[in-house]
Amino acid sequence: MAIIDVVIPPMGESISSGVLAKWHVKNGDLVKKDQVLYELETDKITSEGMAETAGRISIKVEEGIDVKIGQSVASIDADATGAAATAPAAAPAPAATAAVSPAVRRIAEETGVDPANVSGSGKAGRVTKGDMLVAAESPATKPAPQPPAAPQAPAAAPQPPSVSTFTPNSTPRQNRRRISPLRAKIAQRLISAQHDAAMLTTFNEVDMSAVMALRAKYQDEFVKRNGIKLGFMSFFVKAVVHALQEVHAVNTMMDGDFIVENHFYDIGVAVSTDKGLLVPVVRDCDKLPMAGVEKSLADAATKAREGRIALADLEGGVFTITNGGIFGSMLSTPIINPPQCAILGMHAIQERAVVRDGQIVIRPMMYLALSYDHRLVDGREAVTFLVKVKQAIEDPSRLLLNL
Repeated sequence: MAIIDVVIPPMGESISSGVLAKWHVKNGDLVKKDQVLYELETDKITSEGMAETAGRISIKVEEGIDVKIGQSVASIDADATGAAATAPAAAPAPAATAAVSPAVRRIAEETGVDPANVSGSGKAGRVTKGDMLVAAESPATKPAPQPPAAPQAPAAAPQPPSVSTFTPNSTPRQNRRRISPLRAKIAQRLISAQHDAAMLTTFNEVDMSAVMALRAKYQDEFVKRNGIKLGFMSFFVKAVVHALQEVHAVNTMMDGDFIVENHFYDIGVAVSTDKGLLVPVVRDCDKLPMAGVEKSLADAATKAREGRIALADLEGGVFTITNGGIFGSMLSTPIINPPQCAILGMHAIQERAVVRDGQIVIRPMMYLALSYDHRLVDGREAVTFLVKVKQAIEDPSRLLLNL
């Protein structure tokens, strides 16, 4: 008998364990080679485990259990593949559903909406989580109302939900669930950043008039040529790169008793997902054109929200940008993303009265916040950095002239 163990594969030096979040097969199912078996949620990414061989699977570990790298979570009897010939053959999955993300697959299971019948708005027509949510709300995809059932004997009085449907110590009024590895890691890093760094925040405000006018003037041509919209974030990424090149202290990291000065510009951009905040990194932003930055940002955000982000996508950044403004935040103090020594916080754009050339005028203004590690960056350097960002945004031609 050829029994093949299903083990949790290595996922990088920094990941040693995770939670077996979901099985996509049942105990005793016949599985095919390369079929998705389970989802593993770690403190950084969610990944899928594939079958190395065809056969009948025996599951050893239930959903929600902590597992370690290298641990066997199931076994496959490779000699049982012949039974598949006598069993009714399942209809092949449509191509549109064969490569859907875990988020799309989960919504499909919960709502009954078939991704094959959904028009995808993602890259190469890929069905996204947003597409599925819209389809689920469409009247055409909602189940048809059922005719009223025949009269029956009076039903017994409804009983409160059984406590057995909740995790230990839960009640019908409250639900307790274990913190996910990703959320736990986020909490650990946030506390560590405040304990291990001498964190300080400096503020400024920026007039968005020039950038907004530039986008309005060239947006249609930009989309026509590049197939993607010109957003605000690419301007800030370029402004940050410009400021890092001028103020080298902000592009450093602490490594024990050593200060590491970076000479590259891989910028992390925070993305909010259902499972927590992820910071995918856009590589070599100093070499990318604006369209390249926009495409990289869009691809990274889509992968993060669909659960397809890889560990390599999150590592190696030298600086982070976070935009609380998309949720309406007016002002905040962002927390450093270790081992980086600084982070820029963007906020909501609001029209405010400001003085220009002795006159009170209305301008679209945004508050900026730079949190930094005072062990590596002095106040003068932090303020200079933020002023450089402000100048680049208020006069984008400075980015072209490197001023």
